[in-house]
Order: sequence, then structure tokens, then C-alpha cells
Amino acid sequence: MSQLISIVWFRQDLRLTDNPALSAAAAQGRVVPVFIWSPEEEGAWTPGSASRWWLHQSLRSLAESLARLGSRLVLRRGSALPTLLELVRQTGAQAVYWNRRYEPAIVQRDATVKEQLRAAGLHVESYNASLLFEPWQIRNKQDRPFQVYTPFWNACRSFAPLPDKPLPAPLRLPAPDGLNDLPSLSLDALQLEPTIDWAAAMRRYWQPGEEGATRRLEAFLAQPIDAYDTARDRPDLDGTSSLSPHLHFGEISPRTIWHRICPVGRATEVRGGREVYLKELVWREFAYHLLYHFPHTTDQPLRSEYAAFPYRTDPAGLRAWQRGQTGYPMVDAGMRQLWQLGWMHNRVRMIVASFLVKHQLLPWQAGARWFWDTLVDADLASNTLGWQWVAGCGADAAPYFRIFNPVSQGEKFDPQGDYVRRWVPELARLPTKYLHKPWEAPACVLSDAGVRLGETYPAPIVDHATARERALAALATLSKSAT
Repeated sequence: MSQLISIVWFRQDLRLTDNPALSAAAAQGRVVPVFIWSPEEEGAWTPGSASRWWLHQSLRSLAESLARLGSRLVLRRGSALPTLLELVRQTGAQAVYWNRRYEPAIVQRDATVKEQLRAAGLHVESYNASLLFEPWQIRNKQDRPFQVYTPFWNACRSFAPLPDKPLPAPLRLPAPDGLNDLPSLSLDALQLEPTIDWAAAMRRYWQPGEEGATRRLEAFLAQPIDAYDTARDRPDLDGTSSLSPHLHFGEISPRTIWHRICPVGRATEVRGGREVYLKELVWREFAYHLLYHFPHTTDQPLRSEYAAFPYRTDPAGLRAWQRGQTGYPMVDAGMRQLWQLGWMHNRVRMIVASFLVKHQLLPWQAGARWFWDTLVDADLASNTLGWQWVAGCGADAAPYFRIFNPVSQGEKFDPQGDYVRRWVPELARLPTKYLHKPWEAPACVLSDAGVRLGETYPAPIVDHATARERALAALATLSKSAT
């Protein structure tokens, strides 16, 4: 048994700690770690540009970690099934292990791969490494999927058994003979990084990889978490964990985070910022729960009546939103932060999404696609849930008629204007009184601040009151059940 050779197929689990597939393979004998780049098998949602940049860095970090254990990460490109079968022939492997993913196209692909590998006489096992609970474990009293978050949270925090404690990283990984001679692409050959270097700010801000994830968690637990319940809505403060890209790529597991925040295991034992953060972790679980049970929601509304919503077509307006040139400073600050860092504060995500869907009356799918390409934490489950929540067409969604005022949102959550001044520097010299509504500033104030509306900074592309009335009129065209 100790000489059994197993392939570990890395995917969105780019870590050594709490990696069930890796631990299972290491317990059986010799291990062949492999990553297969097969974007065509992701269906309509192939990884976007920012995700590819992160993936490159994360794979490099994983390869270095495996090398320290005396192993080697094999990189291949192509369809998963023939690539794995080729590796079996080249290594003499008798088993293949991986950790599960839950995106619709991947669920179908993996089912076929598992069936075909087993038909070829291989031992195949998959594990849960990215969620606290499997999507099919949490059910309501009618034995159906949840569509409202609060009862889902209550079910999760009282669910038995508790989330498993994280597994330790293997101390060593025995390699089969010839692993170093096994054909492998170079990381650069995967062509994940951009040809034009737009990622300079991202490199300065982020540390992709398991070590970077651990550092982020420790920094968050050292102080910000205790004020998380109040500071999490303030983009001008460092009040969030920024762990979302690390979670998406599996550089840290939610079980690790859960048990660090709640050592006794039960969420009922924590309060304040720690409880609120666990709720956010379970919100991510809720997103996967919905994606698994309602896979069509990546492109279609969960509430079917919203398929007839009279969205507009406005390429110029969409481009202004993408570039952070809407004339509303809080919206523009968020979109520019996204472009520079590949990430945006969650409160601001809600503000910019509401602006696109309600002020501009543009389809939520257009926003979801832009986020998908520009976010380093572009996660199909969370992206889908977030956009449908804002658009009023998903599970437990905010009612469509609740329309964020980008001015009052800015004044409430960026009261001194520090966030806007950082990301919209052309407005930095404006007094705070006018920073979130520069069009109301007297001409002399604008002049003193070096602001020329329509030249150095755009005038608002839409009037808030007019946009609100237009959005409500659009909503009124749907059936009564939509409201």
C-alpha cells in the first residue's frame, strides 16, 4: 500500500493545509501533484483577466511550497479527462484525488471524468475543501433548498456535525520515481499574465498564495475583527479581512477561518464582530447553496418575472460606469479601485451595482460580466448572488424599489471623504461638504479646488431624482408579484 501512486488534481484548492484530497493521497503512498489549465471547460464563465493574473501568482506559490516538501507541481493544458489518463499512463498511478467544485459546467465535467476514470479501473475520490457544509446538507423544514438567508444562517450555525477541524499540511510528500522528468509546461507557457502590465498596483497590494492568505487572516484577527460589525461598511477604514480572493482560489479554507474565529466550533458561542464575520462566511455558503440548486441563475433571474424587466441598451453609459466617469464620486471611486486593485469594498460594490441597474437601467448581467473580468475574487456563486440581490431578482433580494442614493451613501460611509480622495484625486481639494456632490459647489469653490466640471471631472451622467422615477416606472411594468 505504501507504494501506491496517486494523482492529486489541484483546482481551486491551491494550498497544503486543510487539503483533504492531498492528505488522502499522501496517506496512501506516493503523490503526483498536477494542475490542468482547461478554461474551455468552464462553460460560459472562463476565468477573467484579473483572475488569471492571481492564478499565475498562486500557482507559483504552490509550486514553491510543494518543492519544499520534496515534490513538484506538474502543469498541463488541455481537457481534463485525456490529460489525466495520459498522466496515469506516464506515472503508473492507480488513484486520482481532487477537491470538489460547484459551478454548473464543472459539476457536469467532473461527473463525466469520475465515471470514465473509474471505468478505466482507477480509484477515484473527491472531497469538500471549499465549503463549511455541502450544498445538499442544509435543507429547510420542507426538505427543500433555502431561498432566504436568515433561516439558512440559523440552520448552519446549529447544524450537527460542526464544520470539521482543518487538517494539518503534510510534513513531506513522497514522490514516485521519475517525477522530476515528467513532462510539464512552464508557468509562463499558460499565458495567464497580461501582455500589457496593468497589474502593477495589484502586485503591490496583494500577496497571492497560502502564505499571503495566512498573513491576511492573522492581521484581521489581531485587531479589525472586533470592530467588524461597525467598520465593515466603511471603505475609508481598514475594517475588512480582504480574504475573498484567497478563499476563491482555495489558498485558505473556510474551516480554518471558522475554527480560528470560533475555537469551540459553534457560532452560538461568539458575539459582536466575530459573529458578524461568521455570518459573512455563511453568506458565501448561501451563494454556493443557491448556485448548486439553481444553476440557471448565472445568467437568468431566480425570480422569473424579472426576465421581462425593461432594461435599456446604452454602450456609452456602460463605458462611463466601467471607467469610473459617472460624475458621482462614490461610484467612480469604487470603479477605479476595482480597476487598480482588482477588488472593491463590499459596501461600494452594492452602491455601484445599484447605480448601474437602477440609475442607468442597465442589465445586471452586464455588471456581473464586468466584475467577472476585473475582480481578483471573481467567484461565480458570490458574483451571481450579489448582482441578483441588488437587482431585486434573486433569493432574499433587496426590493428593487430601494434605490441607493450615491450621494447620501457616500456621506454616510465615507464621511470625511478619504476614500473618494484616494481614488478620485482630481476632487481631492474639494471641501468635504461638496466632495460627494461637486455639482452643488459654488464656482469659486470649484475653481479653488482646480475642478472644472465636464472637463477635469464629469458632470453627473444622470440626475438622481429623474433616474429614480424612471426605475420605479420600469418596475411598475412587471407583474404585481415582482413588487
